[in-house]
Amino acid sequence: MKKQNGTETSSFGTSGRFNHDSSKFYSSKMYSDTSKSKLDHSQENPISEKIINKIFCKSSEKMEELPDNSIHLMITSPPYNVGKEYDENLSIEDYRSLLKSVVKEVHRVLVVGGRACINVANLGRKPYIPLHSFIIEDMLNLGFFMRGEIIWNKGSSAGTSMAWGSWLSATNPTLRDIHEYILIFSKGNNGRLNLDKKESTITKEEFMEFTKSVWSFPTQSARAVGHPAPFPIELPLRLIKFYTFKGDVVLDPFVGSGTTAIAARKLERKYVGYDISKEYCKLAETRIKKEFAQKTLRVAV
Repeated sequence: MKKQNGTETSSFGTSGRFNHDSSKFYSSKMYSDTSKSKLDHSQENPISEKIINKIFCKSSEKMEELPDNSIHLMITSPPYNVGKEYDENLSIEDYRSLLKSVVKEVHRVLVVGGRACINVANLGRKPYIPLHSFIIEDMLNLGFFMRGEIIWNKGSSAGTSMAWGSWLSATNPTLRDIHEYILIFSKGNNGRLNLDKKESTITKEEFMEFTKSVWSFPTQSARAVGHPAPFPIELPLRLIKFYTFKGDVVLDPFVGSGTTAIAARKLERKYVGYDISKEYCKLAETRIKKEFAQKTLRVAV
């Protein structure tokens, strides 16, 4: 349906998005249970310099070091509870309870409009455990607004192995996941304020590519990093460019090998990380120091 000043949502969609008026769609019964955010955008609290660019070796269930409304972006990949070195053997309910305790704190420390990005893979086959669905449900119940989900296509590094099931037979074939999810939530359903006129560092080409809901890039070798389940640095690099300004603070409450922190430093952002494993806190700090010692050396030369 055409309007004088642009387009509006029609019964069959529209091919154009220029000056698009979606008010009719968002006032429909489908959206009757959602409400506009009443949170105060102007409240943004500074973090002490003693906290900035530091990894805390403790549970992120209590991040008392961080003030309310002080973090601009959260990126994490929670432990999968599948028997890896750093996992605890938790029931699904205990696992969800742990994550809810952490993301409740994340909601407190995020600025209004700040994003929470969770990388997760679903588990098992007998039955298939849709972790991403459980996390979405819990995040919504804790007051987050869902802003979309990105399918991370890992096909280029998936190799040739197969989940055969019943080979060449319809009796019991099995799917093999070559994707993970990056779930995107926000505190409040509106955008960020940029009262200090901070600088964006994303290019036009990157912005157009990152708005797509399918991202394709390879996985990271666990052996090369020294952590059983590292995500590649491309993942936080994209999210940080897309959702933050230069100088913003990025949080990873399950910091693991420190990839989020390294990406934040590379892009001239700040970071705060948490992990209960002394081994991985040390690994993260070592990787960060090595990365930026090399950078300093290259500049000096």
